[in-house]
Amino acid sequence: MCGIVGIAGKSEPGWLARMHGVLTHRGPDDCGEHHDEAACVRLGHRRLSIIDLGGGHQPMPLESAGLWIVFNGEIFNAPELRRELEAVGCEFTSGHSDTEVLLHLYEREGEAMVERLNGMFAFVIHDKRRGLLFGARDPCGIKPLYLWEEGGRFAFASEAKALLRLPCVARETAPASLYHYLSFLYVPGVDSIWCGIRRLPPAHVFRYEMERGELETRAYWRPEFPSGS
Repeated sequence: MCGIVGIAGKSEPGWLARMHGVLTHRGPDDCGEHHDEAACVRLGHRRLSIIDLGGGHQPMPLESAGLWIVFNGEIFNAPELRRELEAVGCEFTSGHSDTEVLLHLYEREGEAMVERLNGMFAFVIHDKRRGLLFGARDPCGIKPLYLWEEGGRFAFASEAKALLRLPCVARETAPASLYHYLSFLYVPGVDSIWCGIRRLPPAHVFRYEMERGELETRAYWRPEFPSGS
């Protein structure tokens, strides 16, 4: 379990530390920040070391491609993907990092790369050349990812309380969500208990285009049920 956070748009440097500071319990082994002032993007990570114990620091770059990533989870088929990528000329600097596999796979296949993944994951990539943030959540929704967007700003986090650390996010309870929680003891669908904060659904990706301030989400996988004979 790790914690990922980020914000795009006008923000103060200290806001990121507030966000990942409340996620220390998700990643006590290491923490990191990436600030791209020109692109108005800040990424943060709290790490629980499981794979590539000596390396794997995040946010992790692939600077030759203008990419940075924050990632929570494990890619089960990362060794197979790595061998495939190495065979076509990708050069890896880490020993076992599945995070670096995600970067190289995105560089070669773009957003379609998510369809190649077998694992439990939530990740966000800053694609500086294309001026966007691209993120995804695993098909079963094992790893959480919360989104917020308002007034030309966009933010994401592994837990909603990290978003509440931003001074631009209102701490207002959504009446419909409160009704659902009192009725079912959970909030169904993509909503959270907080106004303006929602979950990326399982098996979905998002794209946030920073110049236009546009957020899109789409499903990349749906279960298939064989028809009866």
